[in-house]
Amino acid sequence: MLNNYGEILGTLVPIILMVAIFYFLLIRPQRKRDKAERDMRNSIQVGDEISTIGGFIGKVVSMKDETLVIETSADRTKLKLYRWAIRGKEAAPVDKIEEPKE
Repeated sequence: MLNNYGEILGTLVPIILMVAIFYFLLIRPQRKRDKAERDMRNSIQVGDEISTIGGFIGKVVSMKDETLVIETSADRTKLKLYRWAIRGKEAAPVDKIEEPKE
């Protein structure tokens, strides 16, 4: 009887270890990335410069629940897109680049 428990435990321990490894190497980091992406998309406001998954870069001019309108160029072309289509915020432009001192 005791020998059967040892066999069952010997087969379950590797399976449990594999599940734990998958959780810490794959599932947990993906959840963190998803949460960070969701927080970034929810923090976007009118006036922010964004890029889309389609490669457009523009400034947010209006927002509703799940859609927003961006202005993409000097001729004021406007695009309406879903919030999930946002790849990220663009960095604010730097006014002055310092020259290295010699």
